[in-house]
Amino acid sequence: MRAVDLIRKKRDGGEHTREEIDFLIKGYVRGDIPDYQMAAWAMAVVWRGMTPAETAHLALAMAHSGETADWSALGGTVVDKHSTGGVGDKTTLVVAPLVASVGVPVAKMSGRGLGHTGGTIDKLESIPGFRTEIGRDELLSIVRRHGVAVVAQSGDLAPADKKLYALRDVTATVESIPLIAASVMSKKIAAGAQAIVLDVKVGSGAFMKTLSEAEALARAMVRIGADVGRKTAAVLTSMDQPLGYAVGNALEVREAIDVLRGGGPADLRELCLRLGAQMVALAGAADDPDAARRLLEAALADGRALAKFREWVAAQGGDAAVADDPARLPSASCVRTVAAPRSGVVSAIDAEAVGRAAMLLGAGRETKDAPVDAAAGVVLRRKRGDAVRAGETLAELHWNATFDARAAEAERIVAGAFRIGDGPVEPEPVVYCIIDGSDSG
Repeated sequence: MRAVDLIRKKRDGGEHTREEIDFLIKGYVRGDIPDYQMAAWAMAVVWRGMTPAETAHLALAMAHSGETADWSALGGTVVDKHSTGGVGDKTTLVVAPLVASVGVPVAKMSGRGLGHTGGTIDKLESIPGFRTEIGRDELLSIVRRHGVAVVAQSGDLAPADKKLYALRDVTATVESIPLIAASVMSKKIAAGAQAIVLDVKVGSGAFMKTLSEAEALARAMVRIGADVGRKTAAVLTSMDQPLGYAVGNALEVREAIDVLRGGGPADLRELCLRLGAQMVALAGAADDPDAARRLLEAALADGRALAKFREWVAAQGGDAAVADDPARLPSASCVRTVAAPRSGVVSAIDAEAVGRAAMLLGAGRETKDAPVDAAAGVVLRRKRGDAVRAGETLAELHWNATFDARAAEAERIVAGAFRIGDGPVEPEPVVYCIIDGSDSG
């Protein structure tokens, strides 16, 4: 078997066998297949596509290229949630303890933020003392005792995906539904959860800008899950404006705590309940998502969800007192407001622009090794559909003195992210649709 023959086969529209995909992935990880050949193969996939069977084979091959987690010792069904990335997306901070509070174990490996989308690990590390670098034995112990743990993704998890993604990023081969789907699912499969809920973002602040693109990706990922024996569902959610009001690490933790207390922004609360209900239902802890939602609403109302958050934070070494006193979280020394230039109704907010502004203030990374300021970010004071008078506050910028030179540019970007019209605005759904194994074909 030779790489050049497999490149030619895919170029000409052929379908790879499992053995051929294993040969490509193993050879690439070992270094036997050079970047230029793998890049040629990836471009052939961009042009010719992959069948569902090929895509599942690719996801499995990449998942088994490094270490894999095994949660079978815990008993029951361990669930995981994955987001395709958005602005202000702090749902894991709510959903993980919420779902665990009704008896469904949650074990999640997450990444750090890069660019305008924040990373769950950065948000958790804004809690004083919170540890995300945890070994496998301790991780298993935490989940067994407390029902929930979220840790930094190991560099040994799906190394083939990491290597191939870096190559695709510089060879214009990122935009391929099969390659994206296999990339996401390889990491989820390697992370070991038996049930997976995918939050597929759609809109200006998401990788997938249109609903049709997002649906195609969601169906491909759910199909992979079904093919490899993982219960999988995808929730297509809006990212045409930031989720909630806060964008930035400690700012988002505060907002997540508000939801766990029974309040918080309506869109964030609704999405967390919808995602959590899918997780609980897939785990078999409720007959259907409606019944699961009722369990979760009760856990928010009676304080179990907030209590589980305290327990989780303490278990990973963090200051659990932040649950009752969010002022213990880092706060910025500089706050500036962005005023509305005219009266009217907010008709749109460019989520990606708000994310870029937060990154400029220190809340995100332009390069993978850049430091993050836990206190920095943007807090919206108006959302789509809200009325505003000229001079009233649209948003607040939070930063520390290190980033003074960038504040003016961040202010310009946030001001430009808001569109103000004269008439009423049609409400935007939080969730567009849900795709599960019954309709992923």
